[in-house]
Amino acid sequence: MSVLSGKKILLGVSAGIAAYKTASLVRLFIKAGAEVKVIITPNAKDFVTPLTLSTLSKNPVHSSFYNEEDENAIWNNHVDYGLWADFMVVAPATANTLSKMANGVCDNLLLAVYLSAKCPVYFAPAMDLDMYKHPSTDKSFRTLKAFGNIMIPAGTGELASGLVGEGRMAEPEDIISFIEQDIISKLPLKNKKVLITAGPTYEAIDPVRFIGNHSSGKMGFELAECAASLGAEVILVTGPTYLSANHKSIAVHRIVSAEEMYHKVHEFYETCDIAICSAAVSDYRPKVVADKKIKKEQETLHIELVKNKDILASLGKIKKQQFLVGFALETNNEIENAKEKLKRKNLNLIVLNSLNDQGAGFKTPTNKITLIDAQENFKAFELKSKAEVANDIFNEIVMHLNE
Repeated sequence: MSVLSGKKILLGVSAGIAAYKTASLVRLFIKAGAEVKVIITPNAKDFVTPLTLSTLSKNPVHSSFYNEEDENAIWNNHVDYGLWADFMVVAPATANTLSKMANGVCDNLLLAVYLSAKCPVYFAPAMDLDMYKHPSTDKSFRTLKAFGNIMIPAGTGELASGLVGEGRMAEPEDIISFIEQDIISKLPLKNKKVLITAGPTYEAIDPVRFIGNHSSGKMGFELAECAASLGAEVILVTGPTYLSANHKSIAVHRIVSAEEMYHKVHEFYETCDIAICSAAVSDYRPKVVADKKIKKEQETLHIELVKNKDILASLGKIKKQQFLVGFALETNNEIENAKEKLKRKNLNLIVLNSLNDQGAGFKTPTNKITLIDAQENFKAFELKSKAEVANDIFNEIVMHLNE
């Protein structure tokens, strides 16, 4: 999954021959999972039609503040566009448009939106060789970069004039790659390795029966998706679940029993930076596993259970550079029990959730948590979706890592 997935991208198209490439650019943004809206300068319509871009983006394309042919039309609010976008991309960015952006000239809708934008702005220059090398154009580049705008370097090749040189707008695929890499380079967990456990474990009684619990694994999978979206390399060790991971930076390792999870987690723990044990691991397993299905012959059945290894405690004992996070699912004396577990297992942070809270716990799309750190500071959160809870947990982790 691309880091652009779910992002709102505002594409500004100015009047250059390279505008024809924006049809492919819109398609690639959509393919990456982004939502796209397009603002086009009036003269850009000579190079690419609003109909083409609106069809591909599945959103109306605007080039003016209002529809002159409809006296009852609602104006196109440039401020709303500027607030809507996660990223703005001006491509092609002609010498004329770049100069206006650099000097605060506001004579069309695209420029008004640019001056209203609160998001990062990328621009992809496109012009002929001599224009590209002109001192005024270089001044525009330097000014815009000083504003915090991000320049997507132009390519070298055959230009519309027939000359060969620098000034050719970057290809759509290269624009997408540049933006993705720029976003990733600024993510808080870039170059971090995160180990996460999820789901239940199943402890076999015989070939067809097991001891398990009601964990769906959703909390752990949301944590994995969140970590990957923040730039981390994620190793997800999960018990039996129907869930799957979408992000390309998540490596999923599926296990069944607590013993298998113990060995798989220790395989990766030494090299990870953050470890989060959110799996609902079985505390006990049958001492003897029948090799054939147990027949229903007697009124009672006695199964001797033995304790499983405590995965979280074992990680706490050998912890070095890792930031270690555990979960505590409690039904009584929640805060006291969570604090005791935090110290006993040598954790940096513990996530407390209570089965007494409606909407929290197993098989729900929501959770309600309290975070307690090693200094026993705690933050209580309202009931939220598990995706939002994962975000809250990683906000806390990132804050501690930056201390």
